[in-house]
Amino acid sequence: MKLWISLLLVISNAFVFDAFGQPFPSRPIRLVVGFAPGGAADLVARTLQEPLQRNLGQPIVVDNRPGAGSSIAAEYVAKSPADGYTLLIASPSSILVNPLLSPANPFDPLRDLAPVSKVTSSPLVVAVNPALGVTSLRELVALAKKNPGKLNYASSGNGSAPHMAAVLFRRVADIDIVHVPFKGGAPAVQSVAAGDTQLSFATPPSVLPLVQAGRLRALAVTSRERTPLVPGVPGMAEAGLPNYELSFWYGFFVPAATPAEVTRRLYAATSEALRAPSVAPALARDGTEVSGSASPADFGAYLKREAPVWARLVKESGAKAE
Repeated sequence: MKLWISLLLVISNAFVFDAFGQPFPSRPIRLVVGFAPGGAADLVARTLQEPLQRNLGQPIVVDNRPGAGSSIAAEYVAKSPADGYTLLIASPSSILVNPLLSPANPFDPLRDLAPVSKVTSSPLVVAVNPALGVTSLRELVALAKKNPGKLNYASSGNGSAPHMAAVLFRRVADIDIVHVPFKGGAPAVQSVAAGDTQLSFATPPSVLPLVQAGRLRALAVTSRERTPLVPGVPGMAEAGLPNYELSFWYGFFVPAATPAEVTRRLYAATSEALRAPSVAPALARDGTEVSGSASPADFGAYLKREAPVWARLVKESGAKAE
């Protein structure tokens, strides 16, 4: 009898079951993206869609729910059944910044969502209009110091990662530049290319085609060192600001009450997906790289370390919800 009980325990531990007692997953999983199709989050989600389907044995349905800086998508997932069938891909803006912009909102991503794993990380690119006449970050800083309050930087919105990256730049470089928010990364970058604003901190996919076309000039990436993701562009230390470093990441989250064994199953499938041969090259084409977590708890600890960094930037920016 004891042998049979032990055997049953071994067999049951080999499977994860959902709330209905079925092996998890037993039906399609919804991967919610807080931005429109074609953006950076959507590209990462669709790159991981096929290997996740293969690892989990169920379809992954990408569900784009744009609006409110991705808060709509985050709250939707947080209020979904905590059964592992609704997964969120989110960035620092979604998890760490938006709650500070709208403190009256009862929804709190750090409380109402549970981390599964970080999946990607990438630097932003400091890009300027060539007509500005600067060819290096040092020249940009010198020009800004000579003309306080005269240079405008475009971002994808109040509280966005490009906005926070520029706030950190202002502090470290000790310069005064003016924020011009737009509703999305594409119009922000286009404003720099058109000369309506002078510079932007933007994701590689949004600026590199314009850099290659000669309509923008890339001065640096926001990582401390150079990265093969953006060839030929110096890191911040080489560009003259060794105390500057900021990375932009995406990660997976589930509703906070999701059973730990379900979260671990999603984590294992995600980790395996990130190792798929097709994933790293596809992400590199979009200027980002694989950056998984050692465990869901490891990702949670990372978020706790990151939270005060982003909180200080939000406070310095004076940003409010739009």
